[in-house]
Amino acid sequence: MEEGARAVVVTAAGELDAYVAPELTAALDRPGTDRLVADLTAVSFLDSTALGLLVRTVRDRGHVGGETRVVLPLGTARRIFELTTLDRALPVSASVTDALAELS
Repeated sequence: MEEGARAVVVTAAGELDAYVAPELTAALDRPGTDRLVADLTAVSFLDSTALGLLVRTVRDRGHVGGETRVVLPLGTARRIFELTTLDRALPVSASVTDALAELS
């Protein structure tokens, strides 16, 4: 996790599943943070628990005026977002640099 002037960037790597859900939840649910970037570039696998956490984070933060951008992984992990159409439903950016620039 990196706190910058524009946003908090949460970087995840490896497999995101029910086993790491509590840690992922703690990282994404940072109180007092208006802008959040979830960098999933180095993620190799996501299960439904991790996908649900991302969707909930975007929704809940949006309800209180917060902004979230999701940087999607490349390769097979990205396919999960494409199959579920979450790549079109979530605020997605191509890179962390793009995500930071796209935040208002």
